[in-house]
Parts: sequence; C-alpha cells; structure tokens
Amino acid sequence: MIKLTLPDNSVREIEAAQSAAEIIKGIGMGLYKAACCVKINGEVKDLRTVIDSDCQFEVCTFDSIDGKKTFWHTGSHILAQAVKRLYPSAKLAIGPAIENGFYYDFDLEKPFTSEELEKIEAEMKKIVKEDIPVEQFELAPEEALKLLNDMEEPYKVELCEEHAGKGEPISFYKQDDFTDLCAGPHLMSTGAVKAFKLLSCTGAYWRG
Repeated sequence: MIKLTLPDNSVREIEAAQSAAEIIKGIGMGLYKAACCVKINGEVKDLRTVIDSDCQFEVCTFDSIDGKKTFWHTGSHILAQAVKRLYPSAKLAIGPAIENGFYYDFDLEKPFTSEELEKIEAEMKKIVKEDIPVEQFELAPEEALKLLNDMEEPYKVELCEEHAGKGEPISFYKQDDFTDLCAGPHLMSTGAVKAFKLLSCTGAYWRG
C-alpha cells in the first residue's frame, strides 16, 4: 500500500501507483474539478504526476498561490497557441505566470494593435471552448534541440541549449497543434481556463 499524508495529517492509502488526478477523483469529483496542481513532499507538480511511493500530498486549487500560477501558466500557453494560429511567423520567447496573471513574449515585426489583441482574445476563447487535452512529454537533449530547430524557434533553441549540457530529459507540453518547451506545471486541458482578459501589449528586448 502507498500512504498519502494529507495536510490535516490524515492518511489515505492506495493499492498501486496512480496519477495525482486519479487520486483526487477518488477523494471527490468536486475537488478534482477545482484542482489546479498538487504538492508532493512540498514540491509543486501537475495532476499528471504518478504517485508511486509514500508522500505528503496536498491539492492546490485556484485559492492557493501555486494553483493560481498553474492556471495562469496554462493561460499563457493558450495565448501563445492563439498567436501562432493567427500569426504563424511569430517566434516564441517565454511565457510565465506572474503575480497577477501571465504574459508571453513574441518576436514580431511590430507590436499588436488593440484590434489585434481583441482578435487574439477571441481565438483564445475558441481554444478554451475546444477543451484541448494538455499533454506533457520529454525528449533527450539532442532530440529536443532538433525538434525546436525544425519548429524554427530560435529563442527556444537558446533556452534548450542552456539545459542540454546537464544531460537530463527536456520537458515539453503539447495541446493539439501547439508544442512548447516547458517544465510546467499545467492544467489538464484548455477548457479548465474559464476566465481571462488581455490587457496590454508592450515592446521588449530579448533578455534586455
């Protein structure tokens, strides 16, 4: 039996390894629908994580800081997917969650206009409505670099090269036609991002 110690110090047992998502479903579907990520022994992981040994197990909803960051991080990927659908030549830089939301840096010939932001937001709403599963996969460093070069994403290649020397697998997240170099965590599908609003667009220099 695998023992999961919950925040209230109660212990839940499972007979065999399961994903965090399946464990939470066993606790209650209401909690599963609200869950954004989990903490395993204090480390933030997404719901795809397989639990195969005794651990401290905490579910993070949007009410928590880590839950908000996971929600917003997935929002940034939805933004990037929308931009790539509408502007295929746009190059991806980084798109993290921040204190009150998220952003994504793109390399374009000119900044987006307010009308274009409305168009992008409408495309994001389509992606949410499509409820696309968000999948995580890993590649060996050389395979990861080949993929990013084939995708013609120079900024992602630069980021990948910085990690490739460690010899560790490189993490990606995929949702339908969109793939991004990313360590996560992320929500289980685009449909889980129920509300967002694009507020502004500003110019920036890569790592400037």
